[in-house]
Amino acid sequence: MSVQMVLALLLLLLMGVVGGKSGITSFLSLFFNFAVLYILVLLLINGFPALFVTLLACVGVSYINLFYINGVNVKTRAAFYATLATTLFLLLLIIFVHRFAMIQGFGPEEVEEYTTLSFFVTVDFVQIGICTMLTGTIAAITDTAISISSSLCEVHHRNPHLNEMELFRSGMTIGKDIIGTTANTLYFSFIGGYLALFLWFRDLSYTFGEALNAKVLVSEVLSMFVIGIGVTVIIPFTAGVTAKMLLTVEKADE
Repeated sequence: MSVQMVLALLLLLLMGVVGGKSGITSFLSLFFNFAVLYILVLLLINGFPALFVTLLACVGVSYINLFYINGVNVKTRAAFYATLATTLFLLLLIIFVHRFAMIQGFGPEEVEEYTTLSFFVTVDFVQIGICTMLTGTIAAITDTAISISSSLCEVHHRNPHLNEMELFRSGMTIGKDIIGTTANTLYFSFIGGYLALFLWFRDLSYTFGEALNAKVLVSEVLSMFVIGIGVTVIIPFTAGVTAKMLLTVEKADE
């Protein structure tokens, strides 16, 4: 049995023991998300509009992460709507970033690995870069959205007399705690993933300015900033949408 299989079975066991049925569902969602991304790659290779199919893939991943795992209810619908709004905002931001940063394609450090391959491909690397950065944000913003909406639903359940503005402020208070931990998670994830790159820069005797302007590094730094912006922006979106929907559903039940 391979190491991958052992770790996968161990993960399944732990998620089942700790999370029960929800944990098993979450484990299966990993494969569904992989299938969505695999289909996205196939569509991009076959010349489908990159931005359109990427948005569809983001919607599919959001649906799986929210509705498949947590069911269809107020908190997941609010998180889904907030995720869609934030994704559209990030798409515009990422297009602006790529237009002025010119980070698409490969850096000189990567060229040697692709010398045996043809560069005459019918792929727009600007759009591919935009799509890559956008898909990298979807998991973080759905996670933040469901955290805010779930917490607000619990607050409303415990104190149903809060009005919309009070619920919104509660959501913002919860979000302030999430921002700090998420920012540090993004930072250490970046450092851990690219520690070997920093060592490579050191072996190549890069100056600080050369390393700071290396395309392979700049693209990842900008991705980290975009994800951080997305996680920050989705907090007021989710708080506002959830507060509105909770009171609307309450009035409808009356």
